Amino acid sequence: MAINVLGVVGAGQMGSGIAQVASAYGLSVVMNDIKDEFVERGYQAIEKSLGQLVKKEKITKAEQQAILGRIEASTSLEDMIRADYVVEAATENEALKLKIFEDLDGFCKPEAILSSNTSSISITKIAAVTKRPGKVIGMHFMNPAPLMKLVEIINGLATDDETARTTRYLAVKMGKTPVPANDFPGFVANRILMPMINEAVYALYEGVGEAKDIDEIMKLGHEPSHRSPRAGGFDRTGYLSGDSGRKTGCGFYAY
Repeated sequence: MAINVLGVVGAGQMGSGIAQVASAYGLSVVMNDIKDEFVERGYQAIEKSLGQLVKKEKITKAEQQAILGRIEASTSLEDMIRADYVVEAATENEALKLKIFEDLDGFCKPEAILSSNTSSISITKIAAVTKRPGKVIGMHFMNPAPLMKLVEIINGLATDDETARTTRYLAVKMGKTPVPANDFPGFVANRILMPMINEAVYALYEGVGEAKDIDEIMKLGHEPSHRSPRAGGFDRTGYLSGDSGRKTGCGFYAY
């Protein structure tokens, strides 16, 4: 199946990153969010990211403009009727994602593939709210999407072979390395990552080290290819107040 137009639902950090990658590799992109200001913020993030590449002479100014020119703004899921393939990258909220997929199923053309960038929610469960479960799959990009090579490919119980092949092809076309993972909570990457982050929180809580020192040890003490995140997103008071790291701007650090 030919993929010429990619729909991205969610213009936040992950969605805008995925849109940037897709457009950089020549795809037309429809980037959607619920408000104009959210889409504009995503577009500005892409523009800034590409500007850094121009400064480093990785791309030209003309290439930057061409990439931006292939991204169309959208605040209506009905615009996804143009998409051959959709990547949902909305907030990691199960009820929200199920509603999005139910709506996408009604708006998208019958042959379109619907994928989720979820890091933890069952693809089988997401597929069950659609009338095209064979064309629903997990396409889990790592953060930041423009830099990280890995994409986890997660089949639901009903995902058909053509959908899986097309998704692997799309990942490669976008310069990524697709690796399969089974439809279990957290898949592979987050299932292994979460215990490490939790242990970092316990290390801070027990006074083994300060947050900045735990970060430094994990960054410098591991292979360079293993990008260690800042140690979680919660502190002892931040957790209770609902702060969650970069997403709220507070946690261990004031981001």
